Amino acid sequence: MLELRQRMPPGPISYRDYIEIALYAEHVGYYTKDRPRVGRSADHDFYTAESLGRVFARLVVAAAVDLLPTGQAAQSTFVEIAAEPGTSLLDCLPEHPFAGRRVIRQGEPINPTGPVVLFANEWLDALPFHRLIFRDGAWRERGVQIGDDDALEEVLLDELSPPVQAVAARLPEQIDEGYELDWPLEAEAALADLLARDWTGLILLFDYGRTWTALLQDHPRGTARTYRGHEKGSDLLETPGDRDITCDVNWSPLREQMETAGLRQVTLESQESFLVQRAQRAAETIVTGSAGTFSPDRQTLMELIHPANMGQRFQVLWGLRPDRT
Repeated sequence: MLELRQRMPPGPISYRDYIEIALYAEHVGYYTKDRPRVGRSADHDFYTAESLGRVFARLVVAAAVDLLPTGQAAQSTFVEIAAEPGTSLLDCLPEHPFAGRRVIRQGEPINPTGPVVLFANEWLDALPFHRLIFRDGAWRERGVQIGDDDALEEVLLDELSPPVQAVAARLPEQIDEGYELDWPLEAEAALADLLARDWTGLILLFDYGRTWTALLQDHPRGTARTYRGHEKGSDLLETPGDRDITCDVNWSPLREQMETAGLRQVTLESQESFLVQRAQRAAETIVTGSAGTFSPDRQTLMELIHPANMGQRFQVLWGLRPDRT
């Protein structure tokens, strides 16, 4: 933690800049340390749908094949964005229907070209975000500094940081006093960069998030949180570099970006709805293939789609970009 604090510049910085240091500072950030993070054992901090292995992989692949025009999967490269070190979705399967595959690790450049399936599971929620609070009739940005006792402390910045200032008109002029907003603008920038690339095909973004309306009405204390050892915390300044820091994705502008970029059939739906409707072939095979017997695969499927588990907590934003020629 001492080495990480030494990476911080003097004076207060935005939460966005603090989170970037805590997550991505070379060798000492949460995502740059050589340690296991994702999995179901006590040695890990959290687990994702991808932790459920071949069942999730079968469902995603089946959905991708069926959403693409007939025969296009065989001409497309499956590109997995922000995969954990040493793993990838397609590793869970003995074979796949795509022309090729490419795995991009967290923080690596993304430059897809040609016909692709762009798949990301909890990529956007791992990006830094800004934190705001409505105080005395105005939005103020929350920041972090090193205090006199050498401990990290929260402060209010004198003015909004440039990325927030550039889009401040999107904020409501009035809201409840003390309302807190965790604003993942970095996710918008990442998707904008991806949409500016020269690719065609399908994009599948699995993550947890809310609409802009919900973030401004239903979450007065924001959505930011930490994870360590499968326990959720609320203190973002506690042992930085040793725990994940995240907030809910803001789906509304991401959907609008995809529509503005000319993608078709842009859809935001729950993970339950997506897997049941778009991966129906694979889901039915899992259910009927073990009828009358205990099936680990069927149990895993239920965990992925059941509303009380991952089915409603996670969403999928997807769309198709046709060939522009």
